[in-house]
Amino acid sequence: MFNFAIRQKANRLQAPRCLPSGLLTSRGVGHGKKQGKRVSKPQHVATAAWYYSLDLAVETGMSTKMLTGSFVALITPFNRDGSVDFAAFRTLLKFQEDQGTSAVLIMGSTGETSMLSPEEKKQIIVETAKMKTGHMPIFFGCTGNNTESTVANVRFAKDNGADGAILAAPAYICAPESDIERFFLDVADATDLPLGIYNNPPRVKSDLHWDHLLRIFKHPNYVVHKESTARVGQVAQVLAAKPNVSVMCCDSPNLGLVVPTMSFGGQGTANMTGNIAPAELATISTPWTSYVEADNFKTAYLKLLPLLHFTYSAINPVAVKSLMKVLGLPSGDLRKPLSNLDGEALAKGIRIVKELGLDKQYGYKVAPISAVAA
Repeated sequence: MFNFAIRQKANRLQAPRCLPSGLLTSRGVGHGKKQGKRVSKPQHVATAAWYYSLDLAVETGMSTKMLTGSFVALITPFNRDGSVDFAAFRTLLKFQEDQGTSAVLIMGSTGETSMLSPEEKKQIIVETAKMKTGHMPIFFGCTGNNTESTVANVRFAKDNGADGAILAAPAYICAPESDIERFFLDVADATDLPLGIYNNPPRVKSDLHWDHLLRIFKHPNYVVHKESTARVGQVAQVLAAKPNVSVMCCDSPNLGLVVPTMSFGGQGTANMTGNIAPAELATISTPWTSYVEADNFKTAYLKLLPLLHFTYSAINPVAVKSLMKVLGLPSGDLRKPLSNLDGEALAKGIRIVKELGLDKQYGYKVAPISAVAA
């Protein structure tokens, strides 16, 4: 089952600020005469959103598909010696694909990206891109600590098989919103890789108002927006403007954006609880086209609330990764200085999984809590 919906809209063919020479997209005209292609067409039509030929957009005068559904931010699995576990990555990617996840993000905050070395980040992109099946796009977190390093990261990801990149504002510098808007546009001008914006002020301090976001979304390379504020009005204003991007939100029940985002017409959630309950998050993240989806959403969301609260009970990804390890998923430990949950804090997560029947549904083999520290 795939969660890509074809959203064909009239092509405005507006000129972006700048595009690589020779590239013509469905939402903007490049500077050259030749039509460009991102990558070759896949065998499976359902994922054409990220593999389509740009010739089709030119001929039809229509825009391309939009990503919908569950966009899971994957953890980074580690071996006992602290190295990246690529065999575990393959297992986790297959698990997500088999359970209906629409796309995954590797090296987001859930992936402990700030604690990975530059060499590890490049190796992760190279090796996990080789694991693609063509049925589930893989995006990579590519934010650097300045514009130039971010452009370099995005170009490396594109050259090594990425389907897209997710960008947040550079952390720690606390730049004003006007500078962050220019940052996102400058990076988009430097690539034709599909990009997404993660507006995440709790992590990076900078917080983009919807006016900034809507200006950025006029750039043809932006295809996804993830909102992680607690402002329902922000999501409403973005969706009301009908930008040609997939509008998604964080699955934190504390922020409270999931219900309004989906009810206002959002395209899904960009979540991390899908690491443990991917099928449930796929249901929660299905766009509402009738009462059926809304009713399925209500049932799944209310049922999963205890787990959602647990996965956000500690700084991401402490709770989710600790629980994954005790459930037998190949996650490994957190990278220091972070440490795994233990005792009652972890026991609560185990009880929730059992009460929801997730252990039986997914075949989780719950280990003793003492095993998490082993």
